[in-house]
Amino acid sequence: MSTLPAGIGAAATRRQIVSWGIWDWGSSAFNAVILTFVFSVYLTDAVGDNLGGSISASTWLGWSLGIAGFFVAVLAPVSGQRFDATAKRKRALGLLTAATVVAMAAMYFVVDSPGYLWLGLALLGIGTVLFAVAEVPYNAMMRQVSTPETIGRVSGFGWAMGYFGGIVLLLICYFGFIAGDGDTRGLFGISTDGGLNIRVVALLAAAWFAISAIPVLIAVPEVPQTDADPDAAKVGFIGSYKVLWRDVRELWSVDRRTVEFLIASALFRDGLAGVFTFGAVLAVNVYGIASADVLLFGVAANVVAALGALVAGRFDDRIGPKRVITVSLISMLVVGAALILVSGPLLFWVFGLLLCLFVGPAQSSSRTFLARITPPGREGQLFGLYATTGRAASFLAPALFGLFAFLFSNDRAGILGILVVLGVGLAALWRVRPPEQSLETK
Repeated sequence: MSTLPAGIGAAATRRQIVSWGIWDWGSSAFNAVILTFVFSVYLTDAVGDNLGGSISASTWLGWSLGIAGFFVAVLAPVSGQRFDATAKRKRALGLLTAATVVAMAAMYFVVDSPGYLWLGLALLGIGTVLFAVAEVPYNAMMRQVSTPETIGRVSGFGWAMGYFGGIVLLLICYFGFIAGDGDTRGLFGISTDGGLNIRVVALLAAAWFAISAIPVLIAVPEVPQTDADPDAAKVGFIGSYKVLWRDVRELWSVDRRTVEFLIASALFRDGLAGVFTFGAVLAVNVYGIASADVLLFGVAANVVAALGALVAGRFDDRIGPKRVITVSLISMLVVGAALILVSGPLLFWVFGLLLCLFVGPAQSSSRTFLARITPPGREGQLFGLYATTGRAASFLAPALFGLFAFLFSNDRAGILGILVVLGVGLAALWRVRPPEQSLETK
């Protein structure tokens, strides 16, 4: 049995665990408000509405996020490797979070005019890269705030905090700044002139994230320096890719399970993302839910997913993350197949929420699976690869959704595309050896 370095897998205080989870709570400001439901919609439906030319604002948005994804894939693994080697994981989290907050706050200057679309797309792309790379040291810190016996519960707590944070902030934004008609909106009566109400929401989201990031930077200590690879801290940025390639080859020869899991998780995580990506489209276009009620379904879906992550975290610690992921994916395949056959708003609410119930557990246990099999001191590097492989497969669910919808001339058939991705991910996971229940028995 090996001895883990101080701070890795050691017992954490409740204050440290809560402080770590509050960052997840705050990160919903970027994920839910900026990237998914508010600012990106503002860019395509308002700022770029009269853009002109043959290329739509939505297409430009897709391209900008695609470019951002490329930079995440290139930067995440070597960044994580350097955070580990230089023992500056917490410092990196603080700097990257601060830079993300600055990008979010700068979105206030994106006025509702076609000429400002490029500024908005640039800020959104930059923010996406900064946020995704910030998640690398954050996920790597999970081993610092948990033990082998509690890591599942800690991860589930973080995921649940993220879901609940998104719910609370979306409701504040909707009722405070967006709801209503006319020249002023929301309970605060903010003017819509030049998109001011949405621009104020961007400022609110930036402040929300900034404040939520403070506790983890205060309560959780910096990762200690190890002598596992002293040369890794000395090489330059380009040289880091040589170190990365060397380490990946070493992983393949020594512990092929890690590489196999990275591939399998990239597949099923893309399917999980597809559930939320296309949920609103299906709700309105296929199952007849009113557009005004989509936000309510989104809130309910996040609540259910959060509760699922919390409950599954305890099972993760008892039976292991692979079983939790496997049961979740099988359940989603069954419920998704039923969803294809039913019709009407009521049955969509029932089966749609059942589907979301298993998204949180699969996401949370995927994170703990990797944490359990990662060698001490290399969490940043492996979670960097986790981000990279996720980006590499992120086109599958959207592409297959569109393909099946096209082949059958029905958006409902697009669900088959998502189920195919989940099924392939499950098949790839099936052959991966589960992690030992103790992180110290590797």
